[in-house]
Amino acid sequence: MELVTASEVLSDPLKIYERMLYDISCAKKTIYLETFRFENDHIGIKFKNYLAKRAREGVRIMLMMDDWGTSVNKKFFKELIEVSGHVLFFKKLRLSYNFFLTNHERNHRKLLIIDEQIVYISSNNITNYNLNWREISLRLEGRISLIFSFTFMRNWNLKNTYKFKKASHIQIIKDGNFEIIRDVPSVRYQKMREKLIHMIKQSGNGIILETPYFLPTYRLMDALIKAARRGVKITLILPKHSDVRTADILRNHYLGRLHLTGINIQYYLPSNLHSKLALIDDQFYIGSSNLDYRSFRYMFEIGLFGDESDLWNKLKQHTLETLSECESFNYDEWSKRGKTTKLLERLLLPFKHFF
Repeated sequence: MELVTASEVLSDPLKIYERMLYDISCAKKTIYLETFRFENDHIGIKFKNYLAKRAREGVRIMLMMDDWGTSVNKKFFKELIEVSGHVLFFKKLRLSYNFFLTNHERNHRKLLIIDEQIVYISSNNITNYNLNWREISLRLEGRISLIFSFTFMRNWNLKNTYKFKKASHIQIIKDGNFEIIRDVPSVRYQKMREKLIHMIKQSGNGIILETPYFLPTYRLMDALIKAARRGVKITLILPKHSDVRTADILRNHYLGRLHLTGINIQYYLPSNLHSKLALIDDQFYIGSSNLDYRSFRYMFEIGLFGDESDLWNKLKQHTLETLSECESFNYDEWSKRGKTTKLLERLLLPFKHFF
């Protein structure tokens, strides 16, 4: 069985959900769903009902959601649980004198695996909240689905374990032209960041980055600036306005310097750009991780890296479509932002790890 026998890149949330639900309806044995956010709204209810129906028909359902990111509880999934569906709220919130820091390490991965033959690795959650956003979901068929099933089960088995041997959960999985990189909350181990920095340092032609939240670490910022100075064409695509206003304010601190080194900064205009994607020379990254401290340090994340040309071309087409609805960063406008805005940037800077 080939590692990847078919691939499809989807960007419109409604089409992503329709495709996922169709595959769920066709499942014969297993459905594994891992997400940060699952909401009690039209999309959430539809997924819940589809999963319950398939469980009644004998399909094994394993649903894992982050307890912080998700607003629903087990009562919401009563019908699914009654027909032997397995529902897990990852790392239940714990009461503590330092509630925020104690509970800040979250599961941000977004996977759907059908019959260990189809896998979606996505930026979107299961909610109406993002229906008008620009997302990205990569649907793959083939043996690669088995590898993602392994990563899903490894995370599932952590359940509410707060202390575990992190090294065994971040081993890079290599097969053919692909690498699957897993991050867990850690100051010491940040595999996703290290891989991206290495790729940027090795780049010689072009870099395209799409991310909703851009709060780069010092080493990531340094790698981008040095790449631009040696002549690498770099395009950074951000939403004009994301859904996290504080993250937008903070990112302004970095943009002027990047622009002056020759980096092409583009703002996506129609809505929030929520996709997480990098094209670096002939390689790509797609996954759940944002280019910010919070993803790199505090989150369970997952990313697919590779250099398969057909898939690279499909991802490149996604970026071209994104760029067709962008406007360029305006340095003069940025440099004239008010004193209050600049002060707010500096006041928020010490808290950049938490946005």
